[in-house]
Amino acid sequence: MTKTQTISMTATSPEASAGTAQFLTPVVLGLQALAVNGKQAHWNVRGANFIAIHELLDSVVDHAQGFADLAAERIVALGLPIDARLGTVAEKTNPTAVPAGFTQWQDEITAVVADMDAVIADVQAAIDGLDESDLTSQDVAIAIKAGLEKDRWFLSAHLAA
Repeated sequence: MTKTQTISMTATSPEASAGTAQFLTPVVLGLQALAVNGKQAHWNVRGANFIAIHELLDSVVDHAQGFADLAAERIVALGLPIDARLGTVAEKTNPTAVPAGFTQWQDEITAVVADMDAVIADVQAAIDGLDESDLTSQDVAIAIKAGLEKDRWFLSAHLAA
């Protein structure tokens, strides 16, 4: 007869895991919204800086998806599920209105940067909130913030005078 042993997914208490999820879930949802809106902007950007912005937006989308995956997998590693279905993302986030149609590059950048700022605020809240409870998850949030701020800088540089 084979003996099986159940091993907990994490040594973290359920309360601590729930606290971490409370901070990282808005980050995941915001990043998913950023990825969708970034791709919308990517498809419809127009103007003199088209190719640079078009390609940069693809990079922003890829990074947002990777960061969302990193944060979501941290929540799951702590033994909790994550709900980032499109309906949940739409219900729980308030991204700026990336225009639905063709839009000049300046307006697309402004809208995407505003979405990034909202996500960065949620990431900063996670960094602050996880400071004394889950340093590993805080490190995840810090890495996400560094990447988002770099992408934000790349986009914003196009608007600098």
